[in-house]
Amino acid sequence: MLFDRVDYIRVTYKKTLGGTALNNKLRKSSTDRAIVGVCGGIAEYFGISSLGVRLIFIFLPANLIIYLILAATLPDSPPSL
Repeated sequence: MLFDRVDYIRVTYKKTLGGTALNNKLRKSSTDRAIVGVCGGIAEYFGISSLGVRLIFIFLPANLIIYLILAATLPDSPPSL
């Protein structure tokens, strides 16, 4: 009986945002890209608007350096149908 509750909680957690965010990997976006897809990938990972991520990047002090490092190191997301 106790193990059934634990399995139910585990399955329910995996269906929530927290559970799916753990399974996602930070990648460049293949669908939401303006230049390389870094901001779109960050937005998809955290489940927020890519416009918000782009605005944050504009106001970061070292925005160009951070963007170039992420563009070089983040893997591409697999193409979707």
